[in-house]
Amino acid sequence: MRKIISFMHVSLDGFTAGPNGEMDWIQVNEDIFDYAGQTTDSADLAIYGRVTYQMMDAYWPTAADKPAATKHDKEHSAWYKKVEKVVLSKSMAGQNIPKVTIISEDLRLQIGKLKEKPGGDIVIFGSPSAVHVLIKEDLLDEIWLFVNPVLLGEGIPMFKDIGGRKKLKLLLEKRFPSGVVTVKYEVVKI
Repeated sequence: MRKIISFMHVSLDGFTAGPNGEMDWIQVNEDIFDYAGQTTDSADLAIYGRVTYQMMDAYWPTAADKPAATKHDKEHSAWYKKVEKVVLSKSMAGQNIPKVTIISEDLRLQIGKLKEKPGGDIVIFGSPSAVHVLIKEDLLDEIWLFVNPVLLGEGIPMFKDIGGRKKLKLLLEKRFPSGVVTVKYEVVKI
């Protein structure tokens, strides 16, 4: 069965974005991109919430075409264009977008079917609201947190309304020269 793996940048005090969605505090560099890319390259399906999907779709299809495109821009742009995408959204229900499936109801059933299909892992980038729902429905298999050395004090919490206690098993940890620490957890199915 395919795994759903969440990738999320988080502040040390547990926020994924500032109160108005600010993400200017997130530290990313080629080391972090290369490290995460080892997993994302084997994934052939990406899940997004509506807001993150619209942000990603506005940037990644043409990111490689920009004059100052980095190695990561070129690699991730190519990956983004080839993978199937799922958007969890009630407001986008009924829209017909190539290579995109909109799931607006029966989340547990629809995501369960995706996990049973043959293929690579399924990744979810950002999308805190979608991650909250996937955790609550016990559909998330791994959580990768990129803990940034910053305290925001307020914002969008990493974990909210997740349906009670969840047990996690630490799989790995890695420190980057930038001060970012990544931790990878398996969500233990009880």
